[in-house]
Amino acid sequence: MPYENVILLTDSYKVTHYRQYPPGTERVYSYLESRGGRFGETVFFGLQYILRRYLEGAVVTADRIDQAEAFFARHFGDATLFHRAGWERVLRQHGGRLPVVIRAVPEGTVVPVRNVLLTIENTDPACFWLTNYLETLLVQVWYPTTVATLSREMRKLLLASLRRTGETATVDTRLHDFGFRGVSSVESAGLGAAAHLLSFSGTDTLAGCLLAREHYGAEMAGFSIPAAEHSTLTAWGPEGEAASYRHVLERFPHGPVSVVSDSWDVRRACREIWGEELREAVRTRDGVLVVRPDSGDPAETVVEVLEILGERFGADTNAKGFRVLPPYLRVIQGDGIDYDEAARVLDALERRGWSADNLSFGMGGGLLQKLDRDTQSFALKCSHVVVAGVGRDVFKRPATDPGKASKAGRLKLVRDEGGALRTVAEDDPGEDLLGEVFRDGEVRVLWSFEEVRRRARAGVEE
Repeated sequence: MPYENVILLTDSYKVTHYRQYPPGTERVYSYLESRGGRFGETVFFGLQYILRRYLEGAVVTADRIDQAEAFFARHFGDATLFHRAGWERVLRQHGGRLPVVIRAVPEGTVVPVRNVLLTIENTDPACFWLTNYLETLLVQVWYPTTVATLSREMRKLLLASLRRTGETATVDTRLHDFGFRGVSSVESAGLGAAAHLLSFSGTDTLAGCLLAREHYGAEMAGFSIPAAEHSTLTAWGPEGEAASYRHVLERFPHGPVSVVSDSWDVRRACREIWGEELREAVRTRDGVLVVRPDSGDPAETVVEVLEILGERFGADTNAKGFRVLPPYLRVIQGDGIDYDEAARVLDALERRGWSADNLSFGMGGGLLQKLDRDTQSFALKCSHVVVAGVGRDVFKRPATDPGKASKAGRLKLVRDEGGALRTVAEDDPGEDLLGEVFRDGEVRVLWSFEEVRRRARAGVEE
């Protein structure tokens, strides 16, 4: 399969770069950073998957070289552009293992933007061209890192609201991943969902649990509950709405269950069905009913649903002066939620006197899809080369866009006297937090999911 051939997993223009470096080039050293963006820090995650999935072991074979040569001959219309001799050296001299060394910050580490996250350098002087050939794959760590960053920011947002209006103990379950169907591929679902699970435990995106198990050793990283969808309820017809709800309660007599309630009129469903016809069934059931409105303006609808349910079931006032529904009844808002909309909903609850204890969020596209590489401005740039035995720091300084200026030299990440992370020159004082994670085809470090999760959550609870 072409997608298994690492020689083809690059941008077209990189195939010819071996001809463009200065004659005598022996080393190319590059680094990855978030140059800035929406959030001031990032949660580094996903490199371990990329290394194990695409770069580990003898990934260059004679068949793959032949396949790539034939492909590029047609792609460029010129069979001589492909660097067959270079790839044959990787096969002959290195047994098909990629002669590069990658150093990276431990996964899950929270790093302020504009700091080095990983470096890569060739270990065979004849393979100087390989360093940035691998840029295309390595930069894809932007996606799980950005999702992990967003999810952590959502945890901070929810914790702040819970501290003001309720209790923080259940924050792990307050953001549920609804994003599987909205992403571009199963691989994206796995990477994004696993990244989300660093900060929360709720997910319906099973691909994330599978990726976390296979590549990070997590027996089970995420959890879910029984839940209805519109098809299981509308199949009963409008006249059977109450019967469909009662059926769900009866089929799931214990534990939490979520029921979407807007198939026809969520206000009527809350007032007349949940709050009247099925009131005793809800009150006496051994578990929590989670009512899900799924349409309308999120802030207005959630408040309105809470007001109706509060009228029908009552609500206590907690020690912080905010209303809380009975413990057997909660609400989840899963439609139209992104970071800004979640903040708006929480603000509306607080202004109307409702505790965030009443509410969980489901996020789909807002969590896994409404972001891109520019959300945190990720880039991998060359900062040092060795030509004919002489080291040379390299950089770019675009006059038209100073924000795209790159770093120069060999770099490391240190913690300064105040405890802040910052990037310095490799020979400056300070312990380098970048560790070797890959060398010559071998993954040198395997982080467990729990280790990564602990780092990602560090500092958030305070």
